[in-house]
Amino acid sequence: MCLICGWVYDEAAGAPEHGLAPGTRWEDVPMNWTCPECGGRKDDFEMVAL
Repeated sequence: MCLICGWVYDEAAGAPEHGLAPGTRWEDVPMNWTCPECGGRKDDFEMVAL
């Protein structure tokens, strides 16, 4: 989850419209990827249980 805006990345769904295919593990998301909602960096995300 993005700590700036609250957008949640779901590994199963991915974010195809933002370059992440379904099934892309968080560990495999590039470090230069940014939050599609607010532009936050990968470092601005924290793992949360849903």
